Amino acid sequence: MTLGAGPRWLLRWPSRRPARLRALLRHCRTDRRGATAIEFAVSAPVLIILLMGIYDMGHMAYLNAVLHGAVNQVARADTLEVADTTKADAYVTDLVKGVAPGATVVTKRVSYYDFADVKRPESWNDKNSNGTCDNSETYTDENKNGKWDTDVGTSDNGGASDVTLYTVTVTYTPVFVIPFMSKAKNARTLTASAVKMNQPYALQEKYGSAVGTCT
Repeated sequence: MTLGAGPRWLLRWPSRRPARLRALLRHCRTDRRGATAIEFAVSAPVLIILLMGIYDMGHMAYLNAVLHGAVNQVARADTLEVADTTKADAYVTDLVKGVAPGATVVTKRVSYYDFADVKRPESWNDKNSNGTCDNSETYTDENKNGKWDTDVGTSDNGGASDVTLYTVTVTYTPVFVIPFMSKAKNARTLTASAVKMNQPYALQEKYGSAVGTCT
């Protein structure tokens, strides 16, 4: 079979192939159809994640402001002799859950004789200088609970002229969660505290002076 016996297009194709390829490349370079869809597909995830982050930070900042405002308001109200701590805690919880539904709110009060006593340990004879009451070292049971404590305060709202540290811890799941992460890992925690002195509506009770021994 001679070359002339084949189809004419097959004979012409090798010589036309470079020209056809160049024309196709020029067409791809100049054809803009569908470019917007591709650009949107690339940029949309980044934009959505950025917006979610902005909204999440805004929500957290607002919740933090509400929490601190409520804690300071309740701490001032708790300095009165007629303070109702149960009602006060419920007030804080309602405010927080109004901004973060389903949040867990934990309140804590620790009272002290004076501001200088906040979070200090009970006095003890630290013979071995290890910062812990042990090895038969003696201590003063200032909070009258029968044991040595690293925090001299008592877990209540205190009495007249006592200083009370009021702390509220909020754990919540953000409105805009991070995809593919569990609920526990998405959880956020915010804490607010306020220290106030109770009004002098009676004589202030002093610390205990009984001596104990650490094991």
